[in-house]
Amino acid sequence: MKEKIDGIQKLAKEKIAEIQNLQELQDLKVKLLGKKSELSNLLKGLGSLAAEERPKIGSLVNDVRNEIEQSLNEAEKNLKSKALSQKLEKEKIDVTAPSIKIKRGSKHPINRVIEEIQDIFVSMGYDVVEGPELETDEFCFARLNLPEGHPARDMQDSFYITEEYLLRTQTSSVQARTMLANKEKTPIRMICTGKTYRREDDATHSHQFNQVEGLVVDYKDKNISLADLKGTLEVFMKKMLGENTELRFRPSYFPFTEPSYEVDVTCFKCGGKGCPLCKKTGWIELLGSGMVHPNVLKMNGYDPEKYSGFAFGTGIDRLAMFKYGINDMRYLYTNDVRFLSQFDRKDEE
Repeated sequence: MKEKIDGIQKLAKEKIAEIQNLQELQDLKVKLLGKKSELSNLLKGLGSLAAEERPKIGSLVNDVRNEIEQSLNEAEKNLKSKALSQKLEKEKIDVTAPSIKIKRGSKHPINRVIEEIQDIFVSMGYDVVEGPELETDEFCFARLNLPEGHPARDMQDSFYITEEYLLRTQTSSVQARTMLANKEKTPIRMICTGKTYRREDDATHSHQFNQVEGLVVDYKDKNISLADLKGTLEVFMKKMLGENTELRFRPSYFPFTEPSYEVDVTCFKCGGKGCPLCKKTGWIELLGSGMVHPNVLKMNGYDPEKYSGFAFGTGIDRLAMFKYGINDMRYLYTNDVRFLSQFDRKDEE
């Protein structure tokens, strides 16, 4: 029996020395130490030996088994080290070779404008608030003083999911949610930037577009007035479109503000002199604004006798078009890398 064990030990040493790769090592490991190996069979046959021989033979088999395992582990370690060295040698980088030019991406112009808007208003003490894009009729219309039958509620203009839910047509819904959530009735200075959806699609409109809405609400004794609204929008537009930008306020009508104003800015292309873009007027309509309607305050938990404020909103896509001289809104959504890659340079200019 001892001679047989010695033969297994000798054969194992020879086979281990001949191993060339990890697969051969794994196959040999199964052959030498597996359930059907000669060592395993010897252990199974210990019962047929005399009682005094069993401990000796069993100990000898285990010693040989441990020795073979150690040799296999050492061989595995050497093979892995050798394979790693070969891989490193094969994949060596020549640092003197010409580099491969990496094509660098560019931030989307809409994201650039959104970040700039947020920076401007945060510097003025505003909070940036978010809200759901799938909105209810209550927050999208009713709480903003849009009565039944108003054109903005027409299903031809909006994407209704059910009779109650629709894709929001304006970020003004976040204003209503912010007022309702403010149980302590602390002063509100907030903006919301985000996607909105309407059934429109042409050179200056898209079925999906981005808006920024702003809201300020405070006690009436703080004397918040149209002068505050005008000053806020002047800072906003001059920072976005240039210090020479001028604003013009025209009386208008919005259900959620009273009084309401359309705000025009001097044409970014001609500087107010008159050109085909501004239809020779020198002005381009850009914002809607006004003092928060008493009904909106009341429906969202504020006593209009104690509180007042102003609100405004504009399309971020249009701002991007004016800022960067883009003449077709659809370019913003085609993901053409030739179009998108030029805005790093435009910002540097």
